Amino acid sequence: MISKLKIYILYFILVYILPIACFASIYNLPKINSKLLGEPVQYEVEKGDFFQELSEYHNVGLLALISANPTIDPFLPEKGTILEIPKQMLLPYAERKGIVVNLAELRLYYFPPNEQLVYVFPVGIGRQGLSTPRVISYIGDKRKNPTWTPPQEMRDRYKKEHGKELAKVIPAGPNNPFGKYALRLASSEYLIHGTNKRMGIGMRASSGCIRMYANDIEWLFNNVIVGTQVRIVDQPIKMSYEPNGEKLIEIHKPLTENLDINFITPAVEAFVGNNINTLHFINQRLQKPNGLVESIVH
Repeated sequence: MISKLKIYILYFILVYILPIACFASIYNLPKINSKLLGEPVQYEVEKGDFFQELSEYHNVGLLALISANPTIDPFLPEKGTILEIPKQMLLPYAERKGIVVNLAELRLYYFPPNEQLVYVFPVGIGRQGLSTPRVISYIGDKRKNPTWTPPQEMRDRYKKEHGKELAKVIPAGPNNPFGKYALRLASSEYLIHGTNKRMGIGMRASSGCIRMYANDIEWLFNNVIVGTQVRIVDQPIKMSYEPNGEKLIEIHKPLTENLDINFITPAVEAFVGNNINTLHFINQRLQKPNGLVESIVH
């Protein structure tokens, strides 16, 4: 289990150093010619640790933690094992404005106006067959203690899967899958919301909406205004030419299982140049992505 000392240190930081009580990963925005956020982070496993607990403690997605440590048992990691915590990342290719969600990496980025900061949260997204849409939209509505009115299509699917009717309206409370806070995308049925199932964060588990931990959505709800731009992208490969001349890449598992799709786009080819070994490395990494920032050696 996480030691009492670590819990005390975390409490001290959140209460006395970060009075905003945000559980996001908070980074200084890099200069416009850089995309790199944070530093590599490692953690030494203690007796009783398991990945779900550690993903919540470090505020990273569960699948992200598993991908970064593919040889480690997520339920019974050995004491003393050194884990890679995916807290270093590259910004996705998108305007540094409002909310940006990169589906492939299961992360939400919030760029507050007039601040040189970016807040990064793990999120859950739509499962296969019920994908979260890629759109440029905005926050059209904010609701505290929302009720849930499942659409007829979902009620039909629920009856087929469970053999019983789903209620037409689910009131606010512990059985409401929206949790305590919800942000609507424009006037659509898609929301950024809390959840009553913590295991869905950092996974493809929803019916298309974007899920967040309770503390994260509460902070976002209190800090984001109606009208804030929301851009949802799908970028399994992120790249950056850094000012020091280093070329960095970060690869996540593509959402699609369609092997006919070529993820080596012209932009990736231009980034790689004529280096066949690097292109081979990227193709191999796409088969077993670790979601970590890696340097491309010429």
